[in-house]
Order: sequence, then structure tokens, then C-alpha cells
Amino acid sequence: MANMDMQAEAPSSRRRIGVRKMLKKNMPIDMTPMVDLGFLLITFFVITTELNKPTVMDIAMPKDSNSSPSEIGDSYALTVIPDGGKVFYYEGAFDKASKEKKIASTTIEELRKIIIQKQLQLDDKTKYKEGREGLMLLVKPTEKATYKSIVDVLDECTIAQVKKYALLKISEEEKEWLSDKNN
Repeated sequence: MANMDMQAEAPSSRRRIGVRKMLKKNMPIDMTPMVDLGFLLITFFVITTELNKPTVMDIAMPKDSNSSPSEIGDSYALTVIPDGGKVFYYEGAFDKASKEKKIASTTIEELRKIIIQKQLQLDDKTKYKEGREGLMLLVKPTEKATYKSIVDVLDECTIAQVKKYALLKISEEEKEWLSDKNN
């Protein structure tokens, strides 16, 4: 029994007398101010962040469909007719272009070169008073034209910095010419 008492006293002999072991208490943390700060920061960033604004293309449209069409000088007019996968174009009036067989076919990818070529032609200020600013691009889509092809034509206008362009209905003469051309 004496042996047992010795073993029981041995661990207590390791303790120093007069030094108490520090008790660590778990302090409760109040997270309410942190949550409030988080919501304030979220509110601040949501209010001050500029959201994506939709971009819009400017299209010059006639003011009133009942009024007579405004006249454009033949030298300033370039008409583009998207028709399915093809794009037809001519300069000036349709009657004159069809008689002289100056209606050509191209692709949307090549349309920018044609627009830039027309702008370079108009840069001669001795012949053309308005210069390239006077170029009026008339877009006349057919029933076969897709929405994408019309938007692509308008994109080419924006890229080539054409100031004046308009979407118009295709005339009956142009429809007949296209039907003859496709047959």
C-alpha cells in the first residue's frame, strides 16, 4: 500500500507550489458589428457600381412615311441590298445603274472595302462639296435577308464611319431585277 501512495503523490510533486495554472476561458465573440459592416459594404458597392448599359445603333429613318421621299444626289447615294448570303450594291439611281449594268454582287466581308472606296471617291472636294460626310448609304433588305445580315451591314457602316445611313423598303423594280437575276 505504501507503493500506491508513492505513485499517487508523484504527479502532484511536479506542481510548483504557489504557481496556479492559468485557466483559459473561451470568450464569446459578438459578430453583429461585422455583419453590419459587411452589409454596408455590399450596399455601397451595389449602389456605386455602374451597370452595363445597352448599346444602341443610331439609324437615320424618314420622319413621316406619308411625305415625299427626300432627294439625294446620285453621286452621294450608295444602295446596299442584302439578299440571303449575297449583297448587291449600286451607286446612284436604280434605273441608271440597271441600264448601265452597274449593279454588282459582293459579300458582307467585302462591303467595307466598297464603302471605303466610295468615301475615297467623295474626298475630292473640287467635285463633291460635302465630301465623305455626304455619303448616304441606303440599306434595302429583301425577304430573304436575315436579321444577322442587316446588323452586319449596319456594323460595316459604323466601322467605316458612315454618318448617314437608312433602312428602306426595297422597290418593286429592284425586286423584279433580283428575281430575274436569281433565275
